[in-house]
Parts: sequence; structure tokens; C-alpha cells
Amino acid sequence: MDPRRHAGVGRPAVGSTIQRQPVVHPDRSVFGYALRAKVVGRASGTVDDRADRVRDDEYGLLDLDALGGDRPVVLRATAGILAGTTPVPPCSYGVVLEVPHALAVRPDTAERMGALRAAGYALALGDFAGTTSQEVLLPLVDYVKVDLGLDPSLVRTLADRAHDAEAVVVAERADTAARLELAAQIGAELLQGPMFHRDPAVEPRRFTAGQLQCLELMQMLSSPQVDHAAVVRVVSADPELSIRVLHLINSSAYGLRRQIDSVHQAVVLVGPNQLAALATASLVDARPTNVGPLWSMLTRARTMHSLSGSDAGYTVGLLSALAAQQKVAVTEIVQRTGVSAEVAAALTDRSGPWGAMLEAVISHEENDTDAVARTGLEPLTVAQAFLAAVPEALAIASALAVVTRG
Repeated sequence: MDPRRHAGVGRPAVGSTIQRQPVVHPDRSVFGYALRAKVVGRASGTVDDRADRVRDDEYGLLDLDALGGDRPVVLRATAGILAGTTPVPPCSYGVVLEVPHALAVRPDTAERMGALRAAGYALALGDFAGTTSQEVLLPLVDYVKVDLGLDPSLVRTLADRAHDAEAVVVAERADTAARLELAAQIGAELLQGPMFHRDPAVEPRRFTAGQLQCLELMQMLSSPQVDHAAVVRVVSADPELSIRVLHLINSSAYGLRRQIDSVHQAVVLVGPNQLAALATASLVDARPTNVGPLWSMLTRARTMHSLSGSDAGYTVGLLSALAAQQKVAVTEIVQRTGVSAEVAAALTDRSGPWGAMLEAVISHEENDTDAVARTGLEPLTVAQAFLAAVPEALAIASALAVVTRG
């Protein structure tokens, strides 16, 4: 399946964007990924039948295994899915169907949800506001989504009601330090929001010798004229980096017909962007059991590369995510890597040729379509680039994470 079709390539501006966010445990380990089709344009009404048909068409194009990896997918249900007339896309690791408030008010919803449970699907109640129509559905669901952006007293009441019904609370819009604190206060078992927050609690830190070597490699790779001989020397001097680059070039992601045993040849074949990803994997200590953060970082980087058509755009995406994931001031990352003034401007104040693109991609990660539009970029275009990047980033992240620290 062509991943570019997921977000509506070749369609008019009226259509839908697929929004995807991680659902994580409080320790930031990934439980699964939440997907929903947001309809924009003339057919964007919440309960409009045309809008639901657009959503159903979009869901029919999705490869949930490519979008969820080895985790379950939380899929926002449509009227067709609820009625059983629209098939649920298959997912090897399971699908949780989320019933939004617009469907909860329908008189036959309880019966339909019972049929879905009998078919083996887990169920979630979305947009929980404590309405009568939602209350009667609580015994049927496994998860309840509570919006942390609501008044804190209401959030506490809604979470208590969900817990009283023995449901797992998923705290949505967990995207600031204050909201994370509120999620902890209400005992939310799961959090939904962007993998990386705009306001991470930046911590002073000292990099290890190995991390400094990775940053040195990224500094070399960010130069307009890459010194390949120097890059080979840095990689060859670090046994872990050498193993990672050899494993990457010999992985199925590259599909080479013969084994590559030379570090020098591997460096040339992998190229600067993937070498930067390799250095990032070492910096975040990516492992097969916890590939989610690296996957998200590479997705942002590849989305930026697609939108900008440049390696510098890739660098902007990767370094912005690295700073947030490592909770390091972006100014320190800029200093350590010695990037160009244009890249630094995008990272520090969202200006320059790539600043608006970075803001648009981050806004898309936050499911904020209006904020994407305010950057001047078309939300459908950004969604298309992001969704196409997801499976590509997973292939690279999985290959990079196989070699772990001893």
C-alpha cells in the first residue's frame, strides 16, 4: 500500500487528515497509538453522514501495523464501524475502538457496543463529559478518555466516575508540565498527547564521553561539506557506532544483495541523514523494547525532510526532537552540534526557511489543525508527509535499536 494515499494525496483540499498520537504509561513507555480521521472543509460536521463516509474511506486505506508497530491501536469509531457495516482495519496487536460523544447519544449505541465486545474488541469512551448518555455506557468500556484541558475540578470528577466504573483513565492532551501533574493527581493510568512537549522541564546535565562523540558526529554531518574521512574515523573509533552502522546497512531496511563488512563502505552507503539517526539512537539508548521515542524522533525528522526537500530540514526535525526527548535546552544542542545559522534560527525561535515548517509539524503532532494552518502550510499536506514518514521511520528505528549497549 502506498503510504502517501493515507492522507489523501491527489485529493482536493476538502478531505481528512489522519491524526496519530502515542498513548503512554506514566513512565513514558508506549501502550499504543491513537488514530482518528479529522475531516476538514465543507464536510467537516461532527455527525454529518458525508463526513463519516470520508472517515470510513480514509480508514480503509490504513495499514495499522505500519502505524502502530508492535502496539495496539486506539481507533476512533465511525457510525459505520459501530453499526458493523464498515470493517475495522486489521491490526496484529489489537484494536481498541473509541466511541465519541456524537455516537454515544444514539439510541442503539449500547446494543452495537455489546456486539463489538462480543466480536473481541476492547472499547473506549471518548470525549467523556459525564452526560447521561455516556454514563449508561460505562459498564461496557475498558477505557475512558478525559480531557486534561477542562476545568481541573471537572477533570477530577470525571476521573473518579470512570474509576468507580473500574475503567482505565486515559488522560488526553497531556502536553504540559501542569497537565501532567493533574494527570498524576487523578490517578490516570495512561496519557495521550505528543511524545515530546513544548515545555519540557530542562535539566542541567553532563554528557558522557560516548554521548559527546555522538554529538561530534552530528556536528560533522551538519556541515554543508561533510568530511567523509573524518566521519569514518569517528565511527571506527567507537565499537558501538561501528556495530550499529554495519547492522543498519545490512538490515532489511536497505535490502542489499550482499553483506557489507567495511565500516568505510557502510558510512558511504548509509549517508548523512541515517548516520545522524544512528548517533541519535546511541544518544537516547534506543532498544527494541522501547523504540517509541526514537520512532517519534525519526518521524519528525523525515516529515521535515519531505516538506523542506533538504537535509537541513531533516536536521531541524531531528535536533528539535532530540532536545525535547533529552530535556536539554535547544541552545545547548545548537552549540554542541555547530549547526548553520538558518538551522539554529528554526530551532531557537521558529524563524528562517524552516521555522514555519517545524512549527507546523509540531502542531500536527499536537492534533492542532488550526495551528498548522496559521503557519501558512496546508494541514492536509503536513498530514500527508507525516503519515508517510511513520512507517519509514519505524523501519529505520527498529534496525537501529537492535544493537544495544552491553
